[in-house]
Amino acid sequence: MEFLWFLVFYAQLATTFSLVQFEDNDMQLSLYHIHTIDSSQTSTSSLSFSGMFAKDKERVRVIHSRLANNVDINIGHGSPTSGAPKPGGIPVQSGISIGSGNYYVKIGLGTPAQYFSMLVDTGSSLCWLQCQPCNSYCHFQVDPIFKPSTSKTYKTLPCSSPQCSSLKNATNNDPSCETATKSCLYRETYTDSSFSTGYLSQDVLTLTPSQTLPNFVYGCGQNNLGLFGMSAGILGLAPNDKLSMLAQLSTKYGYAFSYCLPTYAPAANSSAEGFLSIGNSSLARAPFKFTPMVKNPKFSRFYLLDLTSINVAGRPLEVSASSYKVPTVIDSGTVITRLPMSLYEPLQNAFVKIMSRRYKQAKGVLILDTCFEGSLESMVAVPEIQMMFRGGADLTLGAHNTLIEMLIGVTCLAFTGIPEPNAVAIIGNFQQQTISVAYDVSNSRIGFAGGGCK
Repeated sequence: MEFLWFLVFYAQLATTFSLVQFEDNDMQLSLYHIHTIDSSQTSTSSLSFSGMFAKDKERVRVIHSRLANNVDINIGHGSPTSGAPKPGGIPVQSGISIGSGNYYVKIGLGTPAQYFSMLVDTGSSLCWLQCQPCNSYCHFQVDPIFKPSTSKTYKTLPCSSPQCSSLKNATNNDPSCETATKSCLYRETYTDSSFSTGYLSQDVLTLTPSQTLPNFVYGCGQNNLGLFGMSAGILGLAPNDKLSMLAQLSTKYGYAFSYCLPTYAPAANSSAEGFLSIGNSSLARAPFKFTPMVKNPKFSRFYLLDLTSINVAGRPLEVSASSYKVPTVIDSGTVITRLPMSLYEPLQNAFVKIMSRRYKQAKGVLILDTCFEGSLESMVAVPEIQMMFRGGADLTLGAHNTLIEMLIGVTCLAFTGIPEPNAVAIIGNFQQQTISVAYDVSNSRIGFAGGGCK
């Protein structure tokens, strides 16, 4: 039934994506969550969350492992595996994820443009999509698979190109070279055994009908398997990498972007559509309050900031200032916010103290251990949670950012703890819903503004 639901969603997704031009020096794409077609899948069934949380757990594990291993690895959906899959191997299973917590946009590629549903990831560098001929395997996707032969402007990049040399930094894998054609071959691999391999290519990227990038560099995947849902591939927005989509667009639009993530299951009076806006003008979309980005060589492909305080119902948690001295990542590909136990337990206690006056506690569901009896709609006067950052910026969370209905009549706090020593804090996309988030990479700052995805 869930697989059928995904097919229905993607069939509609193919016809409902829209591209909206914002300003001449800025561009905007509509942004959708995979669960928006059937909100009952998210609000009434823990089964619909199990796959999503499994992916979430793996991504968090790899982020945390960077501290222990002191390495910087690309983890768009994991990290490099010890044994990278070789082209030509036919996988046994499809690898389709039925519990994605990610967001998608529609972009055009080639001349004439062919349009594809692409997963947006602030933790990935290399952009890639599936290409014909699928010499080994291509996972099922909603859009027709890209045919390079139909594009008048498509070309593969040679092994001698500077873009080919940049692959090591973008993927943590060395490029290889096709002997006959001297074409550059990329390999992107992840800890969950997901992978994409193929030709490093160049073509026209269409963002809106009037806004294009003529020499967009991306991976044209001939062999792809993994937890990518039914998307065509990944658009990387990671900082500090020449091959990310953000870096390639920066010379034309500026090194900045903003987005607003729609809710998983929007209410009747709210929109299921968010936006991804690229360019310096995107910073003027809302009255952002900014906090400085934090530089950390172990997390060079992630966006970090300084968490200074957490308030529940206007009162700061009773913890020492040193408890906040942990790396804090803001990530579009992690769903549920993780906090070190030294912060999570005080947050949990403060939240339960207020909520238990009205609602009876329930058993935990999956990774969420702070739950209450009652539907999300029935819960009123939910205590507001504020995450405060250096410089005065704040992430103010209402009930739709704080609580998630896991089962019929069981609603849980959408935070969890990380018990490992030296843990990181990760701000997930659930806590970012309907909040505009700005990434001013040129000036090394991140901003937040409330008010919904207007």
